[in-house]
Amino acid sequence: MKILPLLSLTPLLFSSPILAQERIDSLSFRMETAVVASNGDDAPLWLTANRYGMGSNAARSAYLRAGAAWQKEMKKNWRIGLGLDLAGGKNLASKVWLQQAYADISWKMLTLSIGSKERAGFPLEKNERLTSGWMVEGTNMRPIPQIRGEIKEYLAIPGTRDWVAFKGHLCYGYFTDGNWQEDFVAPGNEFTRKVLYHSKSLMIRLGNREKLPVEFEFGLLTAAQFGGEKMKKNADGSVSLLYDMPEGLKDFWKIFFPKQQSTLQNVQGNHCGSWNFGLNYYVGDWKLRAYLEHYFEDHSQMFWQYGRWKDEHIGLEVSLPRNRWVSSVVWEGLNTTDQTGPILYDGIAGSFPDLQMSGRDNYYTNGEYLGWQNYGAYIGRTEYRKNETQLVLKDFKIRSITSDNKQDAPVEDLRHFGINSQEETVFDIVNCNGKTMTLESDYARLELRKF
Repeated sequence: MKILPLLSLTPLLFSSPILAQERIDSLSFRMETAVVASNGDDAPLWLTANRYGMGSNAARSAYLRAGAAWQKEMKKNWRIGLGLDLAGGKNLASKVWLQQAYADISWKMLTLSIGSKERAGFPLEKNERLTSGWMVEGTNMRPIPQIRGEIKEYLAIPGTRDWVAFKGHLCYGYFTDGNWQEDFVAPGNEFTRKVLYHSKSLMIRLGNREKLPVEFEFGLLTAAQFGGEKMKKNADGSVSLLYDMPEGLKDFWKIFFPKQQSTLQNVQGNHCGSWNFGLNYYVGDWKLRAYLEHYFEDHSQMFWQYGRWKDEHIGLEVSLPRNRWVSSVVWEGLNTTDQTGPILYDGIAGSFPDLQMSGRDNYYTNGEYLGWQNYGAYIGRTEYRKNETQLVLKDFKIRSITSDNKQDAPVEDLRHFGINSQEETVFDIVNCNGKTMTLESDYARLELRKF
């Protein structure tokens, strides 16, 4: 295993508050640089993940960013916020890019946010510094330009005496990685550009901390890609339009309320989402929090269609009283091995016309779109396939700077690893004890050990 010999990270922040007529104006400047160098083929995961797309998989990379933010409080509970953030680097998805450019207009607890802005995962609260991420939308990808209406903090419903509160958001946006996809994809392959984005959420909180030190939260987040152009890269590097995907006014409504015409027809666009739950308990200045995020790709995982949920991200957080050493401790666990089971069957193509099973969800992928990603970074997280008794390997690609170049790896280079085909190879896990692993297929046996 390769190690990281060098990391340099230098953030600078300057802030200048201005007082005027008892309302606060705030102007802040930010400069930051990071250099990552390792002697392996890739940079360590946690030096690249959950950095709003600022990281790179490359063994050596660097970036420099600079920005400014301004906030102003106005009369009658109005507020304005503006931000601009530029970045550039080496061995990243882009040489120079606009990381943030936004305007926030707020009245009381309602905010209209326009533009690209680094937004932490929402609506399920996790410790941004300690969590391994969110399964649908989090801090792993570059900000997506959007028009977003949101209530960021819980708002008590009138008449409930603060026992019921809610928060949520609704947005439409635009993926700006079309040129990146065109450069990234190999000749002969397809890609998309001018793709539109949609997400919405609603979270409910039950409990009044002043009366009872327990709160329960639950809610739903859904997100989608839709519209855009399906393109093909030709052998000479030029591109051809294959077809336009629907993006008229009625299509915005279809994405908001996705609906199947029949079990044999997919809903329009690339959809995913999560059910979110949280439980808080307060003891003096201590806070204990448990949370669960259940990811789904379609209706089969959205509800208990095939039994209880098995794929989820769970966490426990302990927030300590204010001290100089430790503020929070987090434990998390993740499972993505079920994916509604191994069977995907539509009766019209088989012997049982009345049977339909929506298994093999194959998370974060889609037949029309490159996947649930932005500039090559997964918007949620990667995944494991099958259950813990088998390992499935397929679709080997040649590595590029930030991911792969969409070209199939030569089979001759795979045979050394017990793989003689680009087709799916299923290994039985004969042994796995944390130090060694034995994998066995119908034509190969692999002995692996930790080092």
